[in-house]
Amino acid sequence: MTDVPNGRDPNGRDPSGRHTLVPAFPPGMLRRLQRARLLPRSVRVLRSLRVLPRSVRARSALAAAFAAAVLFTSGALLMRHQLYDERLRATSSVAQQQVDTLLSATADSSIGGPWGAPYEIVADDGVLLASSPELEPYEKDGHAFLPGPGRGGSLPLYTRRRFTFPATAEPAARPLSGHTLTTVEGTVPASYLPGETQGRGVAAGARVRVYVLIVPDDAERAVGELDGELGVAVPVATALVAGVAWLATRRALRPVEAIRARTASVTATDPRERVEVPDTADEVAELALTINATLQRLEEAATAQRRFVADAAHELRSPLATLLAGLEVATAYPDRADWPAVVSAAGRQARRLSGLTEELLLLARLDAGAPPAPAERVDVAALAGRLVEEYAERAGGSPKVDLLVASPDAATTVSAAPGDLERILRNLLDNALRHAVGHVLLTVARDSAAPGSVLCTVRDDGVGVAEADSERIFKRFTRLDESRARTDGGTGLGLAIARDLAARHGGLLVLAVQPKGSGACFVLRLPAGNPMSIRPRP
Repeated sequence: MTDVPNGRDPNGRDPSGRHTLVPAFPPGMLRRLQRARLLPRSVRVLRSLRVLPRSVRARSALAAAFAAAVLFTSGALLMRHQLYDERLRATSSVAQQQVDTLLSATADSSIGGPWGAPYEIVADDGVLLASSPELEPYEKDGHAFLPGPGRGGSLPLYTRRRFTFPATAEPAARPLSGHTLTTVEGTVPASYLPGETQGRGVAAGARVRVYVLIVPDDAERAVGELDGELGVAVPVATALVAGVAWLATRRALRPVEAIRARTASVTATDPRERVEVPDTADEVAELALTINATLQRLEEAATAQRRFVADAAHELRSPLATLLAGLEVATAYPDRADWPAVVSAAGRQARRLSGLTEELLLLARLDAGAPPAPAERVDVAALAGRLVEEYAERAGGSPKVDLLVASPDAATTVSAAPGDLERILRNLLDNALRHAVGHVLLTVARDSAAPGSVLCTVRDDGVGVAEADSERIFKRFTRLDESRARTDGGTGLGLAIARDLAARHGGLLVLAVQPKGSGACFVLRLPAGNPMSIRPRP
């Protein structure tokens, strides 16, 4: 049977079948952490019952209090241990001095009292010569409680042994009753003793041993006094640390709360709010700067979206208005309407609407990060040749559309989605035909500056583009002043789509700087390797 903590089954029910608090850890995780002893027991219990505070201030104060309590308690225990050992060493030193004194007093037959530590003087066969009142309850019929020295062997001095004293109700034996104590002992020959001592039944060849007990009363009394002081000092110091941690965390989080309140007021339609950056030069200041940068991007995205919607509505409204006006006039005067011309104009506007709709849908897919079409090996020169033939036939020689393939024997194959690559070249050719005066030239060559890449250029002999507008023309719905008229079919989306598609394939589309009045030259660089994976627009 599986061991389930707290008597609950894995579904969080107690033995009665009622639902109780579900542990915050996944099933089995808490038990594994407990077995690995990675969490203190108190923290494990609080965590499993979900009673830990949710406030950062409270958690910080609790963590600081826990760490301070561990630190202060460890220090207190170390201090207590050192004090106990120090006092016990002092008592041991006093006991050793008392052994010397008692040996001298025994030899001079001048044992008196009182003495500082309990003692017992024992001859061979356990004959009791003298003792302190504390040992009297353990001595029976003139025999000592502690063992005699025995005959033969060396005469040890200052040796230590431990003896356990049975519990007794005698008041005099209270310091010894039920304790295991260390003795300091010294042994001398009976010949050192005076004649009257030998007359008490101690043979001339016997030995006498002096025992002095090391009683830790002084050490325990000192430790007890220290415990009383530490019992107050440790909780007070722990509470002080917790309070300081609470106040410090509260002060540190005050800018975060201000950031949260200001950020909560930001809406998607009006992200103009900015949070105040504290002058602390710390992580909170970095957070404020990051949030402001995010809000700036959000505002730019919202502005671009509003502008996009407005431009799209304007672009759609123009052909719709033209189509509707033509149909209304023809319907109002059916006898005088030139119906073939009306149908032709309606078809032209419908095709314009269809093209604009397709471009808007393509932009939406690009913005959403739709997966690219499967890549294939595409011969750019062959594709360019087919498109040049198509556009030359459509233009009817005005303007003239030509293709130039540098080094025809060199490979111009790239890995790309054929439809995307054709859309890029078509958009560039459409733009060139709208602005060319008499000539459009499409060039395909290997890129000497980037081995393995293919370079395409599309030139026209129109008025060209000012250097200041070299990046602006790639923005959506952008038309330069000379091409504002919408009767030529331009939507202002072709170059934006072409650049996005080129970027999807790891390529680059730019406008080359040309002398004023020498037309425009668009440069497309495509890598020969696999296209880059598509990413959503930021």
